[in-house]
Amino acid sequence: MNRWLITGASGMLGREVSRLLAAEGVCALPLDRRTLDLTDPRAVESALRRVRPAVVVNCAAYTDVDGAESDEEQAHRVNADAVRGLARACAGTGARLLHVSTDYVFSGDATTPYTEGAPTGPRTAYGRSKLAGEQAVLAELPHTGTVVRTAWLYGAHGRNFVRTMAERATRGATVDVVDDQTGQPTPARDVAGQLLALGRGPARPGVFHATTRGTTTWYGLAREVFRLAGADPDHVRPTDSTTLDRPARRPAWSVLGHDRWAAAGLPAPRHWRDALAAEYTRVTAALEGAVSCAR
Repeated sequence: MNRWLITGASGMLGREVSRLLAAEGVCALPLDRRTLDLTDPRAVESALRRVRPAVVVNCAAYTDVDGAESDEEQAHRVNADAVRGLARACAGTGARLLHVSTDYVFSGDATTPYTEGAPTGPRTAYGRSKLAGEQAVLAELPHTGTVVRTAWLYGAHGRNFVRTMAERATRGATVDVVDDQTGQPTPARDVAGQLLALGRGPARPGVFHATTRGTTTWYGLAREVFRLAGADPDHVRPTDSTTLDRPARRPAWSVLGHDRWAAAGLPAPRHWRDALAAEYTRVTAALEGAVSCAR
């Protein structure tokens, strides 16, 4: 049986992966940190030997970018050490591993899209921990380990920029948003679909980039969200990163290239505007449901 196992299944991306697999009738076991402690190698090995999945999708991570600056040891424990243990367990049971990573493994000061093979150079503790996790997957599973980098993720579940802007737009708020960071707003649902595409058929080891096409800034994205909400985009005012007092430096350039999708014969990603227009209804429906419950 082609079983899948999803770690970090209660998160924004993990929930979308689980939902898509269920819709396709695939036998999948969604696990979160309450049901599987990834930092416990014995528990991880036991779970994989019990379930015997063909594919493991690792959506679990320490994602507190600022918190990692003061607790890099914990970030490394979750994003690197635990990933190495998971990769070794996959090697021991014959499972393929799809591991989700981030644009933070790059320096963030480029001017053209980062290719899958571009030199890395993280400038944050979070980025260093995620890069170490990537290296562990590729070292432990040279033939069956796939690293999938994404960036600027948003969706219907959990806290994310698009959901926050949609909420403020409906309240008629005025917001100041940075206009000196460039990236590719990417729905979690799109990344989930790309993970499923990679998990089907033969193993595709190495690195893939799972983001939308096109580029914008956080300011440009916020204006588009306000427009979709029927609010005045001029209620979004541009500012720059110097106004933000954050422990971790944010990448000025988070644009990823997608050459390997075409080389693998897989569908090209959507443009970020098309993806946002399609996803916006799901994001706002979740907000309306939350308001209804609060009432």
